[in-house]
Amino acid sequence: MAILNKIRQRSLFLIIIIAMALFAFVLADVFKNGGFDSAKQNRVASINGVNIDRDDFARKVEQQSRNLGPSATQTRAVNTVWNQEVNRVVLENEYEELGIAVGPDRLNELLKTALQNDTRFQDDTGFFSEGKMQEFIATLKESGNPDDYASWVTFENSLATTEKQNIYYNLVKAGLGATLKDGEVAYKLDGNKVDIQFVQIPYTTIPDEDVEVSKEEIASYIKDHKDEFETEASRSIRYVKFEEKASLEDENALKTSLAKLINERVLPNRATKLNDTLPGFAAAQDIAEFVAENSDLPYQDRFMFKNQLPKVAADTLMQLGVGAVYGPYKDGNYMKLARIVETKQIPDSVSSRHILLAYQGALRSQATRTKEVAQSTADSLYNVVRRNRSKFADLAKEFSDDQGSKDNGGEYENTPYGQFTPEYNDFIFEGNVGDLKVVKTDFGFHIIEVQKQTGKKKAIKVATVAKEILPSDKTISEVYNTTQKFEIAANDGDFAEVAKDKGYTVRPVNRMLAMEESLPGEGSQRSIVQWTFEEDASVGDIKRFQTNDGYIVAQLTTKRKKGLMAVEDVSGRVTPILRNEKKASKIMSGISGSTLDEIASSQGQIVKTAGAINMASTTIAGAGNEPKVVGAAFALKEGEVSDPIQGERGVYIVKATKITEAPTLENYGVYANQVANTARAGVTAKVLEALKEAADIEDNRATFY
Repeated sequence: MAILNKIRQRSLFLIIIIAMALFAFVLADVFKNGGFDSAKQNRVASINGVNIDRDDFARKVEQQSRNLGPSATQTRAVNTVWNQEVNRVVLENEYEELGIAVGPDRLNELLKTALQNDTRFQDDTGFFSEGKMQEFIATLKESGNPDDYASWVTFENSLATTEKQNIYYNLVKAGLGATLKDGEVAYKLDGNKVDIQFVQIPYTTIPDEDVEVSKEEIASYIKDHKDEFETEASRSIRYVKFEEKASLEDENALKTSLAKLINERVLPNRATKLNDTLPGFAAAQDIAEFVAENSDLPYQDRFMFKNQLPKVAADTLMQLGVGAVYGPYKDGNYMKLARIVETKQIPDSVSSRHILLAYQGALRSQATRTKEVAQSTADSLYNVVRRNRSKFADLAKEFSDDQGSKDNGGEYENTPYGQFTPEYNDFIFEGNVGDLKVVKTDFGFHIIEVQKQTGKKKAIKVATVAKEILPSDKTISEVYNTTQKFEIAANDGDFAEVAKDKGYTVRPVNRMLAMEESLPGEGSQRSIVQWTFEEDASVGDIKRFQTNDGYIVAQLTTKRKKGLMAVEDVSGRVTPILRNEKKASKIMSGISGSTLDEIASSQGQIVKTAGAINMASTTIAGAGNEPKVVGAAFALKEGEVSDPIQGERGVYIVKATKITEAPTLENYGVYANQVANTARAGVTAKVLEALKEAADIEDNRATFY
């Protein structure tokens, strides 16, 4: 009681202390996120002073996610929008500086070009009508759905943006011409030839272990070649994967469960409190319904040839009679029961022709006719070709909505079984040559004629009850416990050693960037990447993550800041360069002799020859790609011997034995055009990359995503 009384007496003091603690917590978070600048806290990026607002960026990401489809991750959508926004801002800066704009008259021309084939904007004569377009726009404005009109504005803006881009890139390309002198140089680079004799002293003549390269030398090389070794902030991890995978016990339990479905079963009925006798798979009358109630995969009411059946059961299934049941058997990640429904001799390929009458609402249809009009038209055309089949091809060209076949009279030759939609497929494979019929599919109404059937052979219709092989609750619990034990042990000891003792595979992932999302072989694991870039994440930290099929226990092994790459990261790349430089110095200091033969003899090499070398191709027969050596050869006079040259694969001494200059031309215009066209090729990507490199970009994506 005495303690409670003291607390009551000092309650105001305690409230003040708690309030100050809360204020300090909030204040620390404010400073951590850049002070009291609310605009900065809601800024995804700043590009050349243009701020990218978080809400606007999020709306674009949501739209992009819809465009990419359900299989695309949010990070992919974020990165796509990011690239679009960076490109937009850097290019708009250029448009503004150069005065590039698209006025109303030009926009109308662009709309006319883009919409001239759209029947919604055509008059009675089939030509584009600006009046109809304006009516369409007015309807969108009055529709009551702001998204409809916003979509139209987006469409207009995209046309204007594309036009400005084309103008800008054309201006850049126009500045990438070439003079006649440029053409002459290009002509001579290819046409001038030199024959040489040379001695190559390979770097391999000196063992690598005889030449040391220090970390200090590598660091110095990095500083001297900064442009090659600049890098973004990155993280490296190593991890162990614990997969929730069905055990052999789980598979056997599933196999037993499936086997019970073969014969009739007696099950208690809770409603009637009596036992119900249910038919088994072997005697079920409604096979499709039985499969629907008991299988993870739908019933396929179609014939299959042997090569279309599961490989593990194909031979057996083809030998069974109608009504026979086979299984349970394992096929990939499923346990299956199969029952032979029907057997038949059917063609393995069929040639047919058709006329498709699509209607509004049919699959992939752009037709405006109603379903009733489509059916009526199909019936009329059927009556025409039934009386005179010679008219089929002409009618297909005139009326068919199938763009893939109408130009060749609606024909599809040697189509394998199962390629067409089921209704079409069944008619041409189960009918006879010469059959003609109107067949309705999801695409519309088809007038179909069977022209040729080849290679009849046995096919079977199989009903399959398939159950996915999944880990049991017991297995899932065991995997969780194993994961947890490893996580605890790894925190108490050495990650790699603990994994090795347990027989687990440790997988490294090096140099992950802030907006990456995938681990090799594991797909999207964005949460792991985000964790490594958290401010309080330290090298050596270990964390467990749940995945779609188990767990990953990861350890952060390296944190690298933005800037020059570390020595250990580039050692494998730089060491051979520096080692060869040192080997070159040793080789050059040991060269003796005044002629190629003397030099070759002193170095234990031979004199080699290479003919018709030109500057356009820097490959030397017997030596490989050696641009420095080729350049040095063209600087020699005929009969002159070069000083030692440090090449890519060794040290070279070269003698020019014959110089052949290309004949002089009266005009080098053709070659000048080639030079200009080469320069213009790929200019779009190069200019955009240069603009982005020069831009002042603040990237805060990782803060929000």
